[in-house]
Amino acid sequence: MSDEKKVFGRAEEFLTLFNQGAEFTKELLHENERLRHELLSVQDDHRQAATDPGEWGKLRHELLAQIDQLTQEKDHALERLKMVEAENRQFAGRYVEIEEENNNLANLYVSSYQLHSTLALSEVLKIIIEIVINLIGAEIFAVYVQDERSGTLEVVASEGTEVESFPTIAPGAGIVGGSVVSGETFCGITHGTQDWESPIACIPLRVQDRPIGAIAIYSLLEQKDSFSPLDHELFTLLAGHAATAIFAAQLYSQSERKLNTIQGFIDLLTK
Repeated sequence: MSDEKKVFGRAEEFLTLFNQGAEFTKELLHENERLRHELLSVQDDHRQAATDPGEWGKLRHELLAQIDQLTQEKDHALERLKMVEAENRQFAGRYVEIEEENNNLANLYVSSYQLHSTLALSEVLKIIIEIVINLIGAEIFAVYVQDERSGTLEVVASEGTEVESFPTIAPGAGIVGGSVVSGETFCGITHGTQDWESPIACIPLRVQDRPIGAIAIYSLLEQKDSFSPLDHELFTLLAGHAATAIFAAQLYSQSERKLNTIQGFIDLLTK
């Protein structure tokens, strides 16, 4: 590029910048003039209000009306805020309840899986005890199993009191025997009792129409004062799973004994 073109290009750039600066200066002057007129108008309004009591009273009345309106809006907003906070507390409480229910159901699922993961009766009874303590919140309770020969209900596991302390119950006798025969869950008073024949709740354990036993609850943990709707759902679920697990463990134990007997008989014949 020749020197003349360079000089000409620089001149055009300078002229462009100069025009832009002039335009910007013109806009600033126009804005300054507008602001000056607005300032004069405000000053005139103040001077008029100061010299005209009627105008000042009108302005004061308008300001007071605006203040009242703003006060009402503030009170309404505060009232709405209180309502929203109350709703948030309700939602938070419900959220906690749902979380607790979900945790209990998840624990029940895990416990049910554990119930059916073993065929050892002692392990099954141990898992049942953990479920009743952790999910239902029972402090003193007993697991009854029906004897196949006599039909009586005998305690095979317990919590809070030794197994030997509980009586043997005949089918249909009292709350426990009646619940096992009818297959209906009993749920009465929730304060503790030492009457082993009158539990506060009794969950019959049945496989289809065959009675297996029952879980009798005599008192709840200190932090729990009543049975919730979720507890009643747990009663139903626990009854089916616990009964099936006990029944399967009993069948397995019987088959093991028979197998050992047959094996012993075969060993005698082959010697």
